[in-house]
Amino acid sequence: MPVDPETLREIALSQQEYDAIVDKLDREPNALELGLFGALWSEHCAYKHSRPLLGLFPSDSPRVLVSPGAENAGVVDVGGGLSVVFKIESHNHPSAVEPFQGAATGVGGIVRDILAMGARPIALLNSLRFGPADSTRTRRLFHGVVEGISWYGNCIGVPDVGGEITFAPCYDDNPLVNAMCVGLVRTDDLVRAQPSGPGDLLLLVGADTGRDGIHGASGLASQTLEDTQELRTTVQVGNPFLEKVLIEACLEALQTCPEGIAGMQDLGAAGLTSAAVECVSKGGRGLLLDVAQVPRRESAMNPYEVMLSESQERMLLLVRPGFEDAVKTIFDKWDLTSSVIGSVTDDATVRINDAGEPHADVPVEHLVGAPRYRLSGTLSAETAVARQVDLAALPLPDMTPADALLRLLGSANIASRSGVYRQYDQQVQANTVVGPGRGDAAVLVLRDGYGGPATRRGIAAATDGNSRLAWLDPFVGGQLAVAEACRNVSCVGAEPIALTDCLNFGNPERPEVYFQLEECIKGMADACRALGVPVVSGNVSLYNEGVGQAIYPTPVVGALGLLDDVTKHCGAGFRDEGDVVMLLGATSLDADPATLAGSEALETLHGTVAGRPSLDMDLETRVQRLTRDAIRRGLLSSAHDCSDGGLAVALAESCVIGNIGATITAKPEGRWDAALFGEAPSRILISLPPTKTTALRRLAARHNVPVLRLGRTGGNTLRIARLLNVPLSDAAKAWNQGLRELLWE
Repeated sequence: MPVDPETLREIALSQQEYDAIVDKLDREPNALELGLFGALWSEHCAYKHSRPLLGLFPSDSPRVLVSPGAENAGVVDVGGGLSVVFKIESHNHPSAVEPFQGAATGVGGIVRDILAMGARPIALLNSLRFGPADSTRTRRLFHGVVEGISWYGNCIGVPDVGGEITFAPCYDDNPLVNAMCVGLVRTDDLVRAQPSGPGDLLLLVGADTGRDGIHGASGLASQTLEDTQELRTTVQVGNPFLEKVLIEACLEALQTCPEGIAGMQDLGAAGLTSAAVECVSKGGRGLLLDVAQVPRRESAMNPYEVMLSESQERMLLLVRPGFEDAVKTIFDKWDLTSSVIGSVTDDATVRINDAGEPHADVPVEHLVGAPRYRLSGTLSAETAVARQVDLAALPLPDMTPADALLRLLGSANIASRSGVYRQYDQQVQANTVVGPGRGDAAVLVLRDGYGGPATRRGIAAATDGNSRLAWLDPFVGGQLAVAEACRNVSCVGAEPIALTDCLNFGNPERPEVYFQLEECIKGMADACRALGVPVVSGNVSLYNEGVGQAIYPTPVVGALGLLDDVTKHCGAGFRDEGDVVMLLGATSLDADPATLAGSEALETLHGTVAGRPSLDMDLETRVQRLTRDAIRRGLLSSAHDCSDGGLAVALAESCVIGNIGATITAKPEGRWDAALFGEAPSRILISLPPTKTTALRRLAARHNVPVLRLGRTGGNTLRIARLLNVPLSDAAKAWNQGLRELLWE
């Protein structure tokens, strides 16, 4: 029997999916049961269109302790009895609707994912996408998102140490807010989100349950925004002060009563439904839950509302029988509400009562058995045309190279993000060695235990992803997202050991979007294998579209690197006068117009997005390995990824960050826009003392990496052959003031 189409649309289920539910149950589901299916079969929870592709990612290494998808986050062993837990998640649609709370609760949610593994959150990063920087809408969304991230992270005492921000018209209606969290745990203290057996008690801890966030996963996050106008009350409301207390109380409970706690799960998307059902499904168990025992802050809430609420700052603990009083005593000490709301059963069935009255009775396998779709994609006609543009036929920009450099330095996608990251507390917890604005990746020292003495070892973390390149060639764009994130980590001297990813795409039911999704994943997997780095966690966010326009395919990669000696790291700024400036991965100043493909210069100076990017993964691997080796040996003074804006922008940034000029004597040939601003990959700009250049060249030969000597640091200008001579003060002003002039003034 067909169900009301409006009801199905509200929970983002198709008529065919509803019919499949009826077949599984051999009856019509009641309202609560349909709500459970809608949440757990939603794209956001079930990954119906992406899960068949995610298996392409390599996910194994000797360091990987938890397989992707098995738990809340990825876990890698970093030695010394410690493990790092990390993951990146999206909160795109909520942030488009209510930017402050959408971004804030995105931070809160990813922090609880890390906490659920028993880890202390030690760092936050983010990756943000907005529409044109000069639009009123972008300004509103931008400030709301940044303030939400700042407010929540600062209040819970977790430093925000890195990230990226990009502006493009395709994100005008649908901004992207991807939040990453890194946590530290003693390997022996790792917690899983599954019961020890039947009889375990379901203990709900934290905030009281309200009506906020209902249909957040099934409605708002699993449809396009134009389909969800009336669902705009589904954005959750955060309380970071309560979350801070929740973090400390949960960690204390795990430390002081480990024998009593079998598992832990955060309440995020789909709230209590997802948390409870996914926990018991992992152990092949069922549950009996009484919603009457759920503490509420609003009266007359029915079982449907209680089960689908996405109220924030809540955790579900699986407590072994007999330990409930001891565990509750710890939460009482922290003035946190805790309540036993049910128990684990051995019948693999979800039973939900309200004060003993039955309201739902569904086999677990049906609830977690959402359909999976393997579709066929095609290259869009628009991309096919853009690929064919003859970049060599473009006229040179109608300006001098110096003017072009200053314009790029002040552009929205290149200008300094200091106005953003200065709003974030970067030093809380006292682990930050390299924060935002100083290096290509954040560097943190590892401590022996929770707040214990610092060790010599450290980790590095970075997020990256170039969506224009992924639009032009999804496979190469996927490769580059992985390569650039790992390159950033390598530039500070850390060895990339694992990745997390957030795959942001449009409607996968459209062939051109599915093509982008599939090809990006294939490209990312190829780069992961080449670099020897597994994907250990991640998130897929689909249906990111505005009014008839999909976003660029936006694969965002979070890279985690390891340093054996945290004192041996590099920053991006030139450090000493008279150092030699070199370019790893190049034999000449390449003036090939093809390197302008998808570049900032092509869009900023020529007003188009065109061409077809390329990448030599073998060269990329060798360049990164050489850079790490050179930093470990103490040869380099600085290292900076040559990417957005090309060589001239990288040089200017290193000059401004280090407050030291440079004279580049290497002469570009051919088109100056390609030579200065082309974005050929696999290049790293370095500086080093003259006495170490011979050792560097020998090391480069051993790694089979070409090296080009560019010039020397010194003075108060950036001079590049006879092409440009820009005072450092002018470059600094353009770079430091560009974003402020667009978004603050």
